This record gives sequence, structure tokens and C-alpha cells, in this order.
Amino acid sequence: MPAACVPQVLTHKTNPAEVLLTGWHRTGPDSFTVTARWPRSHAFYVHRDGLLDPLLLGESIRQALPLLSHAAYDVPLDHHLLWQDFRWELDPAAARDEGHGADVELHVTATEVKYRRARAAAMVLHVRAWREGVPLAEARTHFTVQDRAVYRRLRGPYADLAHVTARALPAPPPTPGPMAGGRRAEDVVLAHAEGEDRWLLRVDTSHPILFDHPVDHVPGMLLLEAARQAAQSASWLRTTAVLGMEAVFVRYAELDAPCWIDARPLPDAPAGRQRVLVTARQHDEEIFTDVVVLGEA
Repeated sequence: MPAACVPQVLTHKTNPAEVLLTGWHRTGPDSFTVTARWPRSHAFYVHRDGLLDPLLLGESIRQALPLLSHAAYDVPLDHHLLWQDFRWELDPAAARDEGHGADVELHVTATEVKYRRARAAAMVLHVRAWREGVPLAEARTHFTVQDRAVYRRLRGPYADLAHVTARALPAPPPTPGPMAGGRRAEDVVLAHAEGEDRWLLRVDTSHPILFDHPVDHVPGMLLLEAARQAAQSASWLRTTAVLGMEAVFVRYAELDAPCWIDARPLPDAPAGRQRVLVTARQHDEEIFTDVVVLGEA
């Protein structure tokens, strides 16, 4: 079956240049192939340590969530997708940066599909990513779907975008120097906080990639980027390529209150790897955790 093109609106991206997906087709009742093109260079997702930026995998799968929800499961465009968890592991040998980007295939299988009336209300996606015929990564993600009325009840006053935007805290200065890892200052999502391996989440609602369009909460990709930066800052490895994540989205991170990021190395990692637990807390409650797997590229 020929692949269908990917309309920009189905990826929930406002800027067409940020759409990574190039096509999709159904391979079974609940299985699909989604194609993506990772750019040779990108303003935010920068290739480092000889590897393509691994968070391009995260953004590709994040775009596949709305694509398949709307195109394959008839979820209306005004419904909201709620990320529950996201786990992935990447083979660094298949992710080498060869200077020309990458064509990637996502082989996706949906399980535990739950319906509310005629539309999907929740599912788990299992993803095997291939780069030009070579296995690149495996991923699993669980998300739920809420219609607009239910979402407004869940979010209360936070469903009012104008209200949320007016109350958003200004972004503090980014962490300087080596902790930035060579990133541009505007791409650093951590700010100084007292305490070892502790930061304040830096939320810049004017960032053109992380805030491609106005939203009523901190985007999931921003939390994943914060986990990446915190884990790399806390690591003792000589190089700190991110080779995997196990993220759990517990609660929304709100824009009107400080969010604290803590990193703690974990024991029992394989040789040449390190596991770092990154935790986000807001209003003294844990709202996000991510076990980041680091390794030498």
C-alpha cells in the first residue's frame, strides 16, 4: 500500500519546517509504518558526540501519536492527548552522524486500545525504529485521549489559555558555562538552584521549537530535554550520549509555579553506561520522573 502524506495539522505542529514525519500507511488492523526524515542539521536538536540527536526519536514518536490518533483511530482534532509514559532505547552504532541526516521508519503496533463510544480513548504504542534497513531503536509509550469538555473539567482554570499565559513565570537566566554542554543559551532549560545536582526548570514560552504553539502547561518534550540536560550535568562519564529514557508523566507541569529538577545517579548500570534518575517536583509533589541512560558514543 502506498504511503499517505502527513498533513501538518495531524502532527500538532504550527511550523511546517518542524514536521519530521513524511508518510504513513497501515500494515494491519492495529499496526502501521510511519516514515520520518531527520534533518542534516537543526537549530535545537543538535548532533553531538558523533551521534544524531536521540531526542529526534522522541519528537518523531510524539508526532506519530496525534497522526495515528486522528488518521487511524478517528480522534477529533480538538481532543487532547495526555502522555502517560515513554520508554526508549537506542543503538549508538546505528545512530552515527554521517553528515546527511537520516531516513527513519517507525514500525508501530498499537495494543490495549480502549474506546469511548466510537473513538479511541487510550492505547499503548510499541515502536521499532529502523534507519535505512538497520535496527535503530525500540520504544514503548502509553497515552490517553480526552474530549474538550472532559479536558476542561480536568484542568479547571488552567484550561483557559489566556489566563495561563498571563500567569506564566518569566524564564530565569540559564545555567552558564560547562553545564550548558555547548548549547546556545536560549536552548538551556535549566536555571541555577541551591543544592548539588539541583536546578530550576527554565520555561521560555517564546522558544520557537519547544513552544511551537501556545499551550496551557509545560510540554512533554521540554521535560524530556530537562531530563537530558540534568542527567548529563550530573554524570561522571567522559562523554554523555543519551542512549535511553524511562519517563513517567505523573501530573501536568504548570507555567505559573517553580518546578524543581533533581538528578541522582543510580547503581547497577552495565559497564560503560550510567543511569541517572531525574525528578521534577512542583508544589512539593512529584510530577515527572525519568531514568536516563547515558553511555560513551
